[in-house]
Formats: sequence, structure tokens, C-alpha cells
Amino acid sequence: MTLESPRVVVFGELMLRLNPHGNERIVQASEFEVRYTGAEANVAALLAGLGVEVFAVSKVPGHEVGDACVNYLRRFGIKTDYIARGGERLGILYLETGASQRASSVIYDRGQTSIRDVRSSDFDWRTILEGADWFHFSGTTPALGEPVRATLRDALRVANERGIRVSCDLNYRAKLWSTHEANEVMTELMTYVDVLIGNEEDAAKVFGIVADGSDVTAGELPAAAYQRVATELSRRFGVGRVATTLRRSISASVNHWAGMLYDDQGHHLSRSYEISPVVDRVGAGDAFAGGLIYAILRGYDSQSSVEFATAASCLKHSIPGDFGLVSLGEIEALVGGDASGRVRR
Repeated sequence: MTLESPRVVVFGELMLRLNPHGNERIVQASEFEVRYTGAEANVAALLAGLGVEVFAVSKVPGHEVGDACVNYLRRFGIKTDYIARGGERLGILYLETGASQRASSVIYDRGQTSIRDVRSSDFDWRTILEGADWFHFSGTTPALGEPVRATLRDALRVANERGIRVSCDLNYRAKLWSTHEANEVMTELMTYVDVLIGNEEDAAKVFGIVADGSDVTAGELPAAAYQRVATELSRRFGVGRVATTLRRSISASVNHWAGMLYDDQGHHLSRSYEISPVVDRVGAGDAFAGGLIYAILRGYDSQSSVEFATAASCLKHSIPGDFGLVSLGEIEALVGGDASGRVRR
């Protein structure tokens, strides 16, 4: 079914991103670039740029840093009507962008953040989800503790009652929780999920479903192995669609990128892109998720959906910051085979 004016709601933590200029190391930096981010907000940014009405739901401090974060989202077309205010602080993500054989690295400062202090009274999910067609969250959200999980469960119950489609990006982060805790919590939440998204490691870390023969360090990503993983995820949890990104890292500067989608029509593998140089890979998986949500809402067939999502996320690698600030025309041109990068006049 094609929706001409879809409405999407995302829920998750909003954060301040600080990174040195270019490929500088944190230890040598004399100043940092300021941006705002969050796994779900990154998805929202891609969708907003494609003309979708998308609401970010979160909680940020009531002071000026919270104001700056909310204003940043509004700048890119994300609606902020349901962002609660309160708590002590906004979480911080420090990013050092690698190059060549030096990997990028992330340092989190997420203790005592506003969203960890959420209460049931902060969000009226029946109002927030009124008229919504889609609800999205990622594994980084329930990793933030039981109050956040309880709030997320409330949202999922309302979405389930109203027949709203739900997507989840597993987004496992070892710095936030253990594999045991992630498995326990995410297994429960899968009851509500219609579209499950992950990367080449998430299913193994969260659910113990391993792609035999894969070695992400060596760049070995056999498609058949990930097809078996997707089939097992769908069988185990009854999820209608399972999608994964496939990244082969030659170095921090050169990546091969593809995507795969499994549904009742079978397995659908996208074309593969060589991305060189990688400007900023952070947020690429979120751009993939946003592209997939857009394609499904617009009624694309399965192969077209994964091609669109992969192209959107490929382009994200060329953009500093976490947001996939790409247009529909740019994505469609890449899907159509124009990867020349020639100046458009």
C-alpha cells in the first residue's frame, strides 16, 4: 500500500556530538565541531529530507543546550512537538574520524542524562501516535535502563493496538550493555516488530545467530551466510522483513557497501558500492533504515526498496555529521546508475 503523506514517529536518546576538525586526533584538537545526533534522530533526518512528516520523541534538559539540540532538529525539518524537557544533562558523543589504516573511534559520556530520567507522564503515546503510520526505535534506546524500557513498551503497546508498523534497528553497542542483557530485553521487544534491521554483527551479538564463514575484520561477508541469518531471525521472531547492511572495510578510507532484504518474496541483495574516500561513516546504518522505511511506505517492491536504502546510506558516507542530508533526486540518480560524482550545473 502506498501512503502519499505518511507520518513517522521515532523514539530515542538525543546527544551532543563533538569531533575535532577533519582527521585530527582528540589529543591534538584545540577546538571541536558541534552537531547533535541520536540513532533515531538520524533516521528522522533522512525521512524529513525526503518530505515525510516525522516526529522525534525524546527528553532533553530545559536549559540552553537542550534548546540548541531541539533547534538543530527543527533546522532539518524534524518535528519536535513531543520532546519532553527536564533532567540534568544531554549525553555527549566524542568522535575521532580515522583515515587509511587508523580506525575511527567513539567515546560516550552518557551517564545521568535526561532520557534516563523519563517518567510515564512525560509522553502521552495515544496522542503522539494519533494518525501515525510507522514507529521506529533502535537497540540503543532500551539499553539506557528500565525507565526507558518501560516508556518504550508503552509506545509499542499503543502502536500494536492501532496497527502501526514498527521497525527496530538492533544497533548493539557493547559500551551500553552486555550481550546477555541485550538478548533478554530485545527478545521480548521483538513481539512488536514488523521490520528488523541490523548490520553484519548485530544478530550474532544480540541473538547468537552467527553468519558462518564471515569475518568482518578480514572483509569476508558471504551473502549466503547472511541470508541464512535473516531467514532464522524471521522464523524465530515472526518478523515479516529483515534487512542488513554489509560493510567490507578495506580501510577507514575505503569501504565496500551493500544491503540485503528478506521478506515473504525471498532474499534481495542490492548492488555493491565502492566508497572512496569515506568522509564520515557514522549514521550510515541509520540512513539505510530511513531509506528502507521510506521505500516501504511509498510502496516500492522488495528489490527497489533495498536498492533505495543502500543508495541513500552510500551517499551518507560523503557527508560530515550523522545526518543523511540527501535528496530524493540524488538517491534516485545513484539507484539509476549515476555514480560518476560529476558536477551538476
